[in-house]
Amino acid sequence: QVQLVESGGGLVQPGGSLRLSCAASGSIFRISAISWYRQAPGKQRELVAVIDAGGSTNYAESVKGRFTISRDNAKNTVYLQMNSLKPEDTAVYYCRLLGAGIDYWGQGTQVTVSS
Repeated sequence: QVQLVESGGGLVQPGGSLRLSCAASGSIFRISAISWYRQAPGKQRELVAVIDAGGSTNYAESVKGRFTISRDNAKNTVYLQMNSLKPEDTAVYYCRLLGAGIDYWGQGTQVTVSS
């Protein structure tokens, strides 16, 4: 069983920054790709960024150059550094661990970008 716990959300002004954390239990974390998704009110959940076990990353076009995903395997934690935030980044952000036969989600953390 894997548990994912997100933290770091909050209210920030446009142009500001936040760093989200996704803390995981279980040794499988270190061999798994971890993704960040987000879901805004009335919209479908969308993929924001992914980091594989080797550290390779991919990003949605809408966040490239502004967001950075990273991982610290010693702490079983994945981070999402979000800079130059825009109102359209407002959403609940979720982390996900998807592997062979397993699919775990965190409970989500709210990010609100507003002046």
